[in-house]
Amino acid sequence: MQLEFVPVLFVIFFGAAVTSTMALYTRQSLMVAYIILGGLLGPWGFQFITEANVVQDIGDAGVIFLLFLLGMHLDPIGMLDKLRESAMVALLSSLLFMSIGYGICILFDLPMVDSLVIGLSLMFSSTIISLKLLPSGMIHSSPVSEFMISILLLQDLIAMIALLVVPTLNAGSLDIWPIVLRLGYLPFIIIFGFMVERFILSKLFDVFERNKEYLFLLAIAWCLSMAELCEVLGLSSEIGAFIAGVSLASDSRVSLYLVKALEPLRDFFLVLFFFSVGASYNFGMLNSVLYPTAALLVVAVLFKPYVFRILMARVGEPIDDSWELGFRLGQGSEFSLLLARISVANGVLGIEGTSIIQGVAIISFLVSSFWVVRRYATPIGAPEIH
Repeated sequence: MQLEFVPVLFVIFFGAAVTSTMALYTRQSLMVAYIILGGLLGPWGFQFITEANVVQDIGDAGVIFLLFLLGMHLDPIGMLDKLRESAMVALLSSLLFMSIGYGICILFDLPMVDSLVIGLSLMFSSTIISLKLLPSGMIHSSPVSEFMISILLLQDLIAMIALLVVPTLNAGSLDIWPIVLRLGYLPFIIIFGFMVERFILSKLFDVFERNKEYLFLLAIAWCLSMAELCEVLGLSSEIGAFIAGVSLASDSRVSLYLVKALEPLRDFFLVLFFFSVGASYNFGMLNSVLYPTAALLVVAVLFKPYVFRILMARVGEPIDDSWELGFRLGQGSEFSLLLARISVANGVLGIEGTSIIQGVAIISFLVSSFWVVRRYATPIGAPEIH
């Protein structure tokens, strides 16, 4: 395995270095470069790498570390206040996009269950892309970023519920009890996380605060432990990682250091994640699902910003901020791809439905990143003023 994996890493990261250089010269998002590289080198491109599933499993770890770092950015009390403010926007927009997605699929004669799963997938925006395209200075100081993070968190919670519900659709009827049981674990996991941080981790940080290597290892162990605990309990590793991060956020002595220390590790995995996104898409299926994919893509890229602008204005946010938030959220989500994968594994979703979800997510990643980089401030730089 080692002899095979090292050449795979060489091909991916050498190719990523070349394509990202081109992306920076043309002022594009690096994530666009990684996705395009995956499409070119993957099983449906030039087939330099055929085991996209191996890369995808490693790339999924990038999502875990991203949510862990996101949790460490947030003060728990302040987060609750923001969630209350953004709840209406997140819930109304999610219901609207699910209904529109379901209706479009029914119009194109897709099966009802496929239409429902595709509608669910349209509710979510990409946490990874939205956060990666925020300048680091905006994460704590911008009203747009605070509201956007709150909406993304609520969407992620809805996604967790969807990931529990969808596998039961294959049985022909919805079994509520297993879903309620798993969600019932959530408050206990949150309490457990904060208790461990308060009575164990905090004391270890006090004793070994000067040993940065130990802090790094302890943080990784805590993140992965909570992720694995939630996975065992039938929730998801992503929500466990997020809870682990929030539990550390109140300890400012180490949280700022850990955020900086973990960023290179997160970026390493995210290169693999976005490469796997491009490599896993079957471009040969696009012709057969072109029209529903195009219709849903218009909703994700063009209609989403307009809806968020209206809803944000309704809760008193400035028009310019509302447009910016809408465009930053105008894409599919990595949770949409995960939803499609789980649905296929449980026999809920057909190959055409899977291709539609993947196509909308991937193309919207590319279009949204291109637009945001051109129009708004990003880590690449502020947009040019003409």
